[in-house]
Amino acid sequence: MTEQEKLVVLGTGTMGHSIALSAALAGMSVNVWGQDQEDIERGRKGIAEKLQVLLRYDAIRSPESEAIKERVTFTCELDECVQNATFLIEAIPEDLALKQEWFRSLDEQCPTNVILASNTSGLSPTDIALHTVHKERTIVTHFWNPAHLIPLVEVVRGTYTSDATVDRTLALLHKMNKKPVVLKKEILGSIGNRLQFALFREAQNILEQGIATVEDIDAAVRYSIGRRLPVTGVFMSADMGGLDVFDSISNYLFPDLGTQQESLPTMRRLVDEGKYGQKNGEGFYRWTPEFSQKMNEERERELIEWLKKDFDRA
Repeated sequence: MTEQEKLVVLGTGTMGHSIALSAALAGMSVNVWGQDQEDIERGRKGIAEKLQVLLRYDAIRSPESEAIKERVTFTCELDECVQNATFLIEAIPEDLALKQEWFRSLDEQCPTNVILASNTSGLSPTDIALHTVHKERTIVTHFWNPAHLIPLVEVVRGTYTSDATVDRTLALLHKMNKKPVVLKKEILGSIGNRLQFALFREAQNILEQGIATVEDIDAAVRYSIGRRLPVTGVFMSADMGGLDVFDSISNYLFPDLGTQQESLPTMRRLVDEGKYGQKNGEGFYRWTPEFSQKMNEERERELIEWLKKDFDRA
């Protein structure tokens, strides 16, 4: 039934409107629910701004931009939005009790053939579905930010999630030109965040030992594994480097890696001082408006180049 899936995104925030844009970029129509008119205008503005960036870097053409916008319909009427849906993606705030209430209500409103997916980055699909009757249709689809540029979607099945729900979810995501991966069971942080934070912990460990500066640690990642991993991933890189070599290095290096169980001192001090990074001007780096704009544009440009390659391969 994937050819006839009628997609609804609940929420117009950072992730909600970006997920809707992903679907529209892939030629799909999508309805987006916003809490009020202010929410809807924010979502519309977000999509318009992102399309302008895609136009600037020749990822889409001008006539396409209008067609893409027309595929996204916004509404404040929840009943109207969900009554004909076959697949809902929830993108509301990361609050378990709130999500549980939403899923309980949606489970009552929607026919049993409707998939109920959550974009949560860390909450359990089993917990989210706790108060539903039809638990087999709840699943997590964790899109990575920015959702319209990052291909990965982590698909997490709960204790009661059915194979049919997983299969329909994968079919929809493939149609959206995403690269879904399936977690066979729930685990904190899924795959991506566990790997990301393992790297982040060791980066902090190196910094605390006074081995290198923040800038040089970042440079070491950007100009080595940052160049290689997009092509070969972790296990393929090991295969290509030789498992005998990786085994030898693992045996002497693993005991020396950081095993801290919480944020390290520099990170803790920055947070205690209210220095949260780009969002308020200072963290590991000083984020002047000029530097912030430069780095955001640089990241967008790089991600769009990868997106264009993905379009070429499709």
